[in-house]
Amino acid sequence: MRMPRRPRLLLPVAIALVAIVALFFLFSGIYTDYLWFDAVDYSSVFTGVVLTEIVLFLVGALLMVAIVGGNMLLAFRMRPMFGPAMFGGASGADRYRMALDPHRKLIFIVGMGLLALFSGSSFAGQWQTWLKFINGVPVGKQDSLHRFDISFYMFDLPFIRMALNFLFTAVIISAVLAAITHYLYGGFRLQSPGVHASKAARVHLSVLLGIFVLLKAVAYWVDRYSLVFSDRGFVHGASYTDVNAVLPAKTILAIIALICAVLFFAGVVRPGGMLPGVSFGLLVLSAILIGGVYPALVEQFQVKPNQQGKEAPYIQRNIEATREAYNVDKTEVETYNAQADPTKVQAGGDTSVSGVRLLDPALVSSTYEQTQRIRGFYNFAEPLDVDRYPDSTGKMIDHIVGVRELTGPDAGQNNWINRHLVYTHGYGFVAAPGNKVDSQGLPDYDAKDMPVTGPLVTSTGLKEPRVYYGEDDTGASYVIAGGNPNNPQELDYPKTGGTGQENTTYTGNGVPVGSFFNRLLYAAKYGEANILLSGDINDNSKILYERNPRDRVQKVAPFLTLDGNPYPAIVDGRIVWIVDGYTTSNDYPYAQSESLDDMTRDTTTDRRVIAQQPSDKINYIRNSVKATVDAYNGTVKLYGWDTNDPVLKTWSAAFPGIIRPASEMSADLRSHVRYPEDLFKVQRYTLSRYHITNPAAFYSGQDFWNVPGDPTQGDRNIKQPPYYLTTTMPGSTPTFSLTTTFVPRQGPNLAAFMAVDSSAGSGYGRIRILRMPSSTPIPGPGQAQNSFQSRFAGELNLLGVGASSVRYGNLLTLPYAGGLVYIEPVYIQVAAGGGQEPYPILQRVLVSYGAKIGVGRTLDEALKEVFGDQEQQQQQPNQQEQAQPNQTNAALNTAIANARKAYEDAQKALQASPPDWDAYGEAQKRLEEALKALQSANAQQPAPTASPTVSPTATPTTAPTGSPSPTASPQAQGTS
Repeated sequence: MRMPRRPRLLLPVAIALVAIVALFFLFSGIYTDYLWFDAVDYSSVFTGVVLTEIVLFLVGALLMVAIVGGNMLLAFRMRPMFGPAMFGGASGADRYRMALDPHRKLIFIVGMGLLALFSGSSFAGQWQTWLKFINGVPVGKQDSLHRFDISFYMFDLPFIRMALNFLFTAVIISAVLAAITHYLYGGFRLQSPGVHASKAARVHLSVLLGIFVLLKAVAYWVDRYSLVFSDRGFVHGASYTDVNAVLPAKTILAIIALICAVLFFAGVVRPGGMLPGVSFGLLVLSAILIGGVYPALVEQFQVKPNQQGKEAPYIQRNIEATREAYNVDKTEVETYNAQADPTKVQAGGDTSVSGVRLLDPALVSSTYEQTQRIRGFYNFAEPLDVDRYPDSTGKMIDHIVGVRELTGPDAGQNNWINRHLVYTHGYGFVAAPGNKVDSQGLPDYDAKDMPVTGPLVTSTGLKEPRVYYGEDDTGASYVIAGGNPNNPQELDYPKTGGTGQENTTYTGNGVPVGSFFNRLLYAAKYGEANILLSGDINDNSKILYERNPRDRVQKVAPFLTLDGNPYPAIVDGRIVWIVDGYTTSNDYPYAQSESLDDMTRDTTTDRRVIAQQPSDKINYIRNSVKATVDAYNGTVKLYGWDTNDPVLKTWSAAFPGIIRPASEMSADLRSHVRYPEDLFKVQRYTLSRYHITNPAAFYSGQDFWNVPGDPTQGDRNIKQPPYYLTTTMPGSTPTFSLTTTFVPRQGPNLAAFMAVDSSAGSGYGRIRILRMPSSTPIPGPGQAQNSFQSRFAGELNLLGVGASSVRYGNLLTLPYAGGLVYIEPVYIQVAAGGGQEPYPILQRVLVSYGAKIGVGRTLDEALKEVFGDQEQQQQQPNQQEQAQPNQTNAALNTAIANARKAYEDAQKALQASPPDWDAYGEAQKRLEEALKALQSANAQQPAPTASPTVSPTATPTTAPTGSPSPTASPQAQGTS
């Protein structure tokens, strides 16, 4: 019974409609990508990558189909003339052949189509390998083993391996499918005894196996060059066993494989399975004995008993290559005879830390948010960033900076129009000097509010404060801006006093969506019909997406690995994001290969406040590119920073014109360039071992270092992050630097201090390590933190009673007065009134030098306490002995009462709406005076026979209202 004509037509029509819709969505994705690249003036990247992928897809697909399909057709044409019965009797293959033969053309076409799709896609995915191969430039250095230019390993060898893998895959698939075809059409039968094959089938399969073995001979020969990446030895790179056993074994195996290939080819003219069997057995046996057993014997009986001596020259090669590959070969390591006795330092004799940054960018982001957010739909990134700006005298000061970004409308107004057409951008640049706070302990902003005001705004000439491109990922994935300039509807900023809002109209770059066709494409891309139907979109409208500066740079430069922490700066009157780009490789001979994620992990990445790096292994890295993204119009610029980097030269040849010379950077932009964090983390990870250049000392590993755990987090497994701050290295002037510390593999003491010059100039990138003497133990960061908490736990917890809590800021380490000083800001996290979230306020500064510790409201006070008049401090015990007990008790009671009253007044000031900061500051001053009086009175008491111990985490006894109990003893209240 035949189906009616109309139902028979429905299926192909439905298939055609589905195919048309699928192709339209595919086209919309590709074409909108082109429109985006065209809008940012990087269409050459789009066309270069797409054309390369298309060519590689076609080459991979056609080659695979030609090789595999050709062998299948050849097997079919070589089927026996008399059919399957020539070997006598039917077989199980006949049933399969009879079922498949009527549809063999369809099966062949579909199978080859799928094979072409997968092989072409795989080959196209290797576009970076191909472009590096055809554009590779010489490095100018040779490897230690084969004396080839390193460019051979970085650019040529990966492509050779890729081509070999492709050919191996094609030959294996060809042999399998040809054997199946021969079997189905009677070319051979699996009968007892043995296999019976026609001459044509035997010749065909012998040739394919011969080609496979011939490729194996080539692979053995190529493997000789890959030994420079071996991980067999004590370190990466060709080891003693690799050079003296594996290398000659690979050469012998290549020759044997070549002989075996000839034997397989000989099977074409000589019938029987003897020659193929002999060649296959010889190949397997030689691979086991020569390729496996012999190197294992050399390793076990020659190397392991004498590993240090045998591996010494190869460890030396690894040390030299690793230091070059990670760009730490010029690191300056000097012994620093650190002074640990503060009594030998003249008070005021070293002013190098007087302007050190105290604000912790990881903590004060919430302070910025609560005091400068203005409205609930704005926020600041966590952590904030550290940059440099001049003060009123022109001196460069470390600043804590951030931009006010938009999170989107409130839940009640979160509709499509508000989310994508009205709430389009953030507004304003907020900055404060890192070395001071106002009278309340808050950042002393020199750029703040909306519209943006402050001396920094004037000195930098900020003209465009709007932020359409930023790091916040909680807002809309795209916005449509521009529209009607005569009737602006984009929220610019709320007016003062909450009496309305200022609106604006975007005039920057973007993809035009005025045409019906473009609106249709983006409606399909985002699955949003409003883009097509909205009457608020007109010929002036532009769609803005890929608005995260890091994502934006990654899209125009897919060959770069980007730093996880872009930072904003005011450059030539505009807010721009500065993003550091790295060229990486895992093909630098003899260099140690490590996971990029492991090398860059620390507190910031574990807390997910900055982007994590991929877990890909690398053994070469350069900060080759400085990129900028304009926060208003999204313009991306790439500047070539490391002009000696061969990888950057290669990509510049592949994409000519997209990398600008660094000479085009303005002076203002260069003044904000800094040494990138992730590169520094990679280098400190490397230098924790590779500061040792002697192979014997490296082998023993006794002087290896660790990056200390972050003492402020209480978890030794989370590494302390590096810190940007202006520091003075011995014999140098104050320099903006990126710093870190090291501790020994065993032991908590400080092993070394490391800093890199981070300001663009002649000293940029200079890495210096101060190695601590083994004779004078210098406390490590963990010990310094424990000392701080033990010494001042009571006093600090007294500040943090009630609705407040103590927060420790970044623990900074600096060279100072011939030694090392630890400086740590202490914040009180205030629970303010008016529905505000708690945020930290700087209240104390802790200083440690050797075993001496000081605390003060300011850094100067804390430094004076550590390096002050020693004679006056020694007189205090005599004063204590002369004090009368009744006077002491009276002073204690008065101090306690004053502290309680000051604390209560501070809490009332905070709970007011809005908080009364003047009253709070005055109460804090009175509280501080009361605490000092309490400390002084306590010091004048005769020493008790057994004084209570204050736990670092103890909370002082409090009255029901949360204030200090007037009857509590001074020790219970946590005084020093």
